[in-house]
Amino acid sequence: MSDTANTHSDEANRPWYRQPWFWFLVLFPAMSITYCIIAITIALNTQSSMVVDDYSKEGLGINQSMARYVLASDLGLEARIRQSQRQLEVTLESSAATAVAPEYLVLQLFHPTLGKEDRVIQLRSVSPGLYRGQIAGNIDGRWYLDLSGPSADWRIKGEGRFPVESGITLRPDDSDRG
Repeated sequence: MSDTANTHSDEANRPWYRQPWFWFLVLFPAMSITYCIIAITIALNTQSSMVVDDYSKEGLGINQSMARYVLASDLGLEARIRQSQRQLEVTLESSAATAVAPEYLVLQLFHPTLGKEDRVIQLRSVSPGLYRGQIAGNIDGRWYLDLSGPSADWRIKGEGRFPVESGITLRPDDSDRG
């Protein structure tokens, strides 16, 4: 019994920093404080892309954006997009009396979840109403499409999945305006 008594007295005589229960009780609060400091540091040093600093300017821009859809609708624009290898081909047609034939078109591809994957493709005129542009990187999967002319006075939006076999057709419609 003297060995057991010596073990208990040795344990009781150890300094506080050698006691296992002390470290067990300090471990969890210390971990939570460390986690909070890391979380606050990350929150303060990164910007959220969801928050707009000047919402009034964003609101005024909506009216300008809607005017672009109205003009595209008034011009009766329709675009068909086809993909071949590393190239996109866009056929732009207009049902209005005044034909739309810009030198180039701008096609913006927006990835649904990864903003870093967004692309801008400039499509050069090959013949009247036919435009071609090179694809940089892999665009397989679902994308939001935004087609506009060089002056950005009209705009057509849509959605599509690449690689595309039959083509994607973009038309301005009433659902784009709101």
